[in-house]
Amino acid sequence: MDEQSSLLALFTSSFLGATLLPGGSEVVLFGVLTAHPQLYWSALGVATLGNTLGGLSSYAIGRLLPDEKALLKKSGGNVRGLEWVRKHGSPALLLAWAPLIGDLLCVAAGWLRINWVWAMLFMAIGKFARYWLIAAAIA
Repeated sequence: MDEQSSLLALFTSSFLGATLLPGGSEVVLFGVLTAHPQLYWSALGVATLGNTLGGLSSYAIGRLLPDEKALLKKSGGNVRGLEWVRKHGSPALLLAWAPLIGDLLCVAAGWLRINWVWAMLFMAIGKFARYWLIAAAIA
C-alpha cells in the first residue's frame, strides 16, 4: 500500500475506532509505521485527527440527547457516571482514548454541554499521547 493510501486507512480506522463502532486503529498505526517509518509524525497527526474527530461525533450525539434537566426528570435523577464528568469538566476527556469509557465520556461531555473547543483540545491531547506511546514502542 502506498503512503497516501496508508494514511487514509489510518485516518478511517482511527475515526471509526473513536465512535461507538469497534475498531483497531492501533493495529493500523503499527502497519503504517512498519511499512513507512518515514511517516512517523504524519501518521501520529493523522491518527490523532481521525480519533479526535470520531470523539467529537460522539460528543455531537450527546448534544442531541435531551437536555440535562429533562433527562434527569425522566430518569428520576438516577443517571450514574455523569458526576465524574461534571466534576472534572473537559479535562476528563484526557481519558477519551480509553477503551469502554472513552466513548461514554465524549457522549457525556456533549450531553452536559461542555464547551466543544475545550472538549476537542483535551480529547486531542489524550489521544495524541496514546498514539505517541504506541509509536514510540514500535520505533
